[in-house]
Amino acid sequence: NLQEDTMGKMQAENPDSKVIRPQPGMCVKTHSEPSKHKVFVNICQSNSVPPPPELSREELVELLQSEDPSGYRVPMSLGEPHTEIDNSSQGCTAYDVVINQDFFQKCQKDPLFQQFVILVSLEGLENKYNLELSRDWKVLKNRKFLGSVGEQSIRTKSRPGIQELQPQPEFTLLVEPPAGDPEYLIAEIKLPGVTSSRSLVLDVGEDRLVLTARPSLFHLDIFHPFLIDQENSVAQYNNSTQILTVTMPVVSS
Repeated sequence: NLQEDTMGKMQAENPDSKVIRPQPGMCVKTHSEPSKHKVFVNICQSNSVPPPPELSREELVELLQSEDPSGYRVPMSLGEPHTEIDNSSQGCTAYDVVINQDFFQKCQKDPLFQQFVILVSLEGLENKYNLELSRDWKVLKNRKFLGSVGEQSIRTKSRPGIQELQPQPEFTLLVEPPAGDPEYLIAEIKLPGVTSSRSLVLDVGEDRLVLTARPSLFHLDIFHPFLIDQENSVAQYNNSTQILTVTMPVVSS
């Protein structure tokens, strides 16, 4: 397939295709139910991921006690599973979750916030990959990451047992108007190397946006804290700037 070869070359010549390189944050050990298979969750930090709305400790306590804490959303990027070897040479699965760096730092200072971040990370992975993860987790003291950081951002050649990971494109989320009640959420996604919108698969959920550029060029999966009108969302791809703009009317935030 000629097209895939040229894509590979463009990636090699185009250093921009390395997208975010999240910083390690903390590594959480848990297991999947009912198989008890070991799972490690690498919670990473990057300011390419937008921060969640401000949340005080009192609000967090209320949120954790409420029946439906899903009203508060933490934007996160959820990476594909990668197979790793743990310290007892057993195979295990690791997932990388990237959240906003400033929010991560804030959560490090308070055990309650730290617990909350772990909880939303596990829930995000459970929803995306249809898993059941034990809430009996443990934060590893002496390691912040299992595997090698940055695989989310680099297109690696497939090694046995490790999926070929698609880089996450750079994106910005804007709200229009900037002040007052938001009417539109606008996502601008940079897709260097994508020559036509025909290779894009975009799925707009009411609080989530999933984009794949084929053949396996980019993959983006973001949750945002708004409820949007899926029917009236519009996407436009500009071939010359190679930017995809998705305009989503906000129902409520």
